Amino acid sequence: MMKYLIGTRGSLLSLTQTNWVVSEIVNRFPQTEFEIITIKTQGDTDARPLFTINQKGIFEKEIDRAVAEKKVDFAVHSLKDVPAELPEELVLACVPKREEANDVFIANDGSMLETIKKGAVIGTSSLRRAVQIIRLRPDVIVKPIRGNIETRIRKVHDGEFDGVVLAQAGISRLGLDVKFQRLSLDAFPPSPGQGALGIVSRKDNVQLIELLQKIEDPETRNAIEAERSLSMYVDSGCRFPVGAFAHKENDRLRLKVIVYSVDGSKSIMVEKDSEINQANDLGRQVATELKEKGISDIAKNWREKVEEWNSK
Repeated sequence: MMKYLIGTRGSLLSLTQTNWVVSEIVNRFPQTEFEIITIKTQGDTDARPLFTINQKGIFEKEIDRAVAEKKVDFAVHSLKDVPAELPEELVLACVPKREEANDVFIANDGSMLETIKKGAVIGTSSLRRAVQIIRLRPDVIVKPIRGNIETRIRKVHDGEFDGVVLAQAGISRLGLDVKFQRLSLDAFPPSPGQGALGIVSRKDNVQLIELLQKIEDPETRNAIEAERSLSMYVDSGCRFPVGAFAHKENDRLRLKVIVYSVDGSKSIMVEKDSEINQANDLGRQVATELKEKGISDIAKNWREKVEEWNSK
């Protein structure tokens, strides 16, 4: 009987996602055993707004280091937290079937984002969502909010915020009984990889990779590879928000990307499709077109603005 150690964060969502992965594997291979090891990351201990932390992988770096150092066999992450480029000795071994990739809006009075009162205080953990909210409702106040999903929802119900925007995937995985408004992928294109899980292992652990591949979803893998390829070529992240979503459409892979200016007044949109197995090339092609349309200037303005905010 094989036993594997799994590294993950200690949040309820992280543990729920990891236990789901375990159940999916055990259903196929009942003789396999697992032990979950919780590991604190910088993102768990640093309470600053995410965009003020000038480092990639703040929710996964320590866990992946444990994988590289053979303290655990593999790690389960929310894929949007995993940088597009991993350390040389690691590999994105498995991408299970994706949950819904869209964002949702939760209000303490049940309002929709389009109809909530003027001056309402809306919480979000990302610059991407902040600028998307402002584009739709320039008359509301957007403020940073931190904490796990349950904490953010509680802050709304307690009246600290009038509403919050967060990912539907987390609510679905936790099975939370909460009323929300589903936001469209057109108005709120998600972060690359949102709604998907990423399982990271060492490249040389061939037997484990073969096991993990049994719960891989090829359609999800193709979609997120296109999104992550785009993210790598344009160097997006917490300090430069990009909305990107890829999906299968008529036996083709379609990738739509929207980049916004700091004040939300301008946007650049590129949408292209390719053969299903050309995901990385599709991401690169979209990135190239974005650069031709001026994404570099927008990225530079975002990073300068974030530095200005952090210096205050």
